[in-house]
Order: sequence, then C-alpha cells, then structure tokens
Amino acid sequence: MHKKLFIPGPTEVRDEILQAMATPMIGHRSSAYADLHKSVEEKLKKMLNTEGRVMLFTSSSTGVMEGAVRNCVGKKVLHTLNGEFSRRWCEISKANGLPLDTIEVAPGKAITPDIVDAKLAEGGFDTLCLTYNETSTGILSPVPEVAKMVRAKYPEIIILVDAVSCMAGVPIHNDEWGLDVILAGVQKCFALPPGFAVATVSARAMERAKTVPHRGYYFDFIENEKYAVKYNTPATPGISFLYALDKQLDDMFAEGLDNRYARHLAMAEHCRAWAKQHFALYGDEAYASPTVTHITNTTGFDFGAMNKELGKRGAQVSDGYGPFKGKTFRIGHMGDLTLADVTWLTAQIDDILGM
Repeated sequence: MHKKLFIPGPTEVRDEILQAMATPMIGHRSSAYADLHKSVEEKLKKMLNTEGRVMLFTSSSTGVMEGAVRNCVGKKVLHTLNGEFSRRWCEISKANGLPLDTIEVAPGKAITPDIVDAKLAEGGFDTLCLTYNETSTGILSPVPEVAKMVRAKYPEIIILVDAVSCMAGVPIHNDEWGLDVILAGVQKCFALPPGFAVATVSARAMERAKTVPHRGYYFDFIENEKYAVKYNTPATPGISFLYALDKQLDDMFAEGLDNRYARHLAMAEHCRAWAKQHFALYGDEAYASPTVTHITNTTGFDFGAMNKELGKRGAQVSDGYGPFKGKTFRIGHMGDLTLADVTWLTAQIDDILGM
C-alpha cells in the first residue's frame, strides 16, 4: 500500500511528474537537450527572480552545499547554526579544511540580522552561509533582512543560502535580496523524486571562484559556466529530471506562484492550529516554517505505533530529527499537497490517538 508522504522530504510525487520522467531519452550533447536545459533555466530564473545564472546539478543538495563553499570561500566563512542541517553545512566546510567560525542560537530560534552583524563586525570573513528553512526545527529565518543588512554594511561578503526545504514553497527574490548562491534539491517543494539540485550563481560568486584554487571538479562553477552558456553541463546530466522539472514548472506557473505560496501557508496554518490545540508548537512561532511544522509531543504518545497505524491508512509523518527524535514529530506540507490533504491527515491522527 502506498503511503502518501507528509514528511519534510522526499515529498509526494504526482503521476504526471513520474510520467514526464519516462519521456524517451535524448543525447545530452544534442540541440534537443540544449532546448530542454534552456527552457528549465529560464523558468527557474523567472521563479527565483534573477537575471543571473541558474545552474543545474545531478546531485543531492548536499553536493551543491559543498560546491558552494569550495568555490566561494577565500579567507574565512561564517556559518550560522540553528539546527542540524545548518550544522551539516558547517561540517562540510570543516571536511574541506576551510577556515571558518560560527554563531549559534538555540534550536527553535531564528538567525537574525543583529547577531550576524555583530559577528561580521569582527572582520576577516568573506563568505556567509545561511539556512533559510531549518528542516530539523521548522524555523524559517529572515534571510531577506539578513541579506539586506549584509549588502549595506559588508558588500564584499558572498552570501550562500540553503533553501532546500523552502524553494518553490516561499517567494524568493534573488537579485533584489542580493544573494550570491541559493540552492535547493527538487525532492521537497518542487515535488520531484530526489537526485537533482538547482542553484543561482551571481556574477560576484563567479568572480570569487576565479580567485579560489582547488574548487574541486564536479561542482566547479567556472567549469560549469563554460557549458552553461551553451545550455549544457560538463558531465552527463539527469535528463529525465529535466523533463519532469520542465513539466512541474509549467504547472507551477499555471497554478500561479502567489497561489502556490498561499497554499503552502494555508497548510502550515492548519497544522499549527491543530498542533496548539492538542500538543505544542516547537520553537519560535514568529518564525514558524510554511513548509514543515515541528510539534512537541507533550502527551508522550508512542510515535512509532501511531505512524505505523497511520501507514495502514495510507500516510506517513516524520519523527523528530537528530536530538529531537522521540521528543517531537514533524509534518511536511509542501510540494503538491493541498489543504484538504493535511486536513484529512490531522483527522486521521485525531482518530488514532482518540483525541
């Protein structure tokens, strides 16, 4: 029995998207491929509100996170930690031997302009890493406000943003905010299968990369740009993903981006209200995520048993991540899910737990 996924990713994939992935294969050096690549890039640029380059990578988001720091960190990178996935990005920089420092807030809190400003004022940094939507805690940090402060006071800083669990679920104005790289995998709000990622790369980031030795190979921005100008990639891309992404972007524009973002918020608001009625929201509600709701298990119910019964009814939610396991649970409401879907879901949990 298929379980509809209400987890923070991978998300439920519509049959139409799976069918698009079954489109007959073409050669990746053909004009047909270049046309497909161009179509996807132009639609992504429209969605992300950028005139710059959007690069396509056959990879998980983690690969592009590594590529971003390898291409952009010259002097020292500041990692902003407010959960397990922002911490992962820091671990990636450590694994690559990059000079770094961190600021950390308690889980459930957001990264705000004042704390970033205070740390950057110490000097010595040339790169900043921000996690827009921290999947482990359900917190959406105010990245637009942080970026505005950085651009005004520290114009030399390259801003890298992990938008893995919110891109295509919240508005992103790349150029207006002054971002250099914002990246995401397609298995969350895009509602495609996992295995493909997209990223903006600004002219500033490209110039920085030219000064950085040992950028690696697969994610080298300079090497990728040589092919991107011809709507191609250095290595063989996941062509089936591009067919699916092209189809999904068309459907997103048909729905209307503002309508899509409003749908995500409506699902979030339903889940938050339900959580507060029966349990408690985890973290600062002022920064609650529009794509994943993080709930404290205040009643101490057996999450595993509940999720097993929920599976028999055709759905799945997620346990807390890392240190939160067994203490919280998470409902992912992103991609092509609807308010009717999450209303049905919470009714099922009510019934299972006798609430």
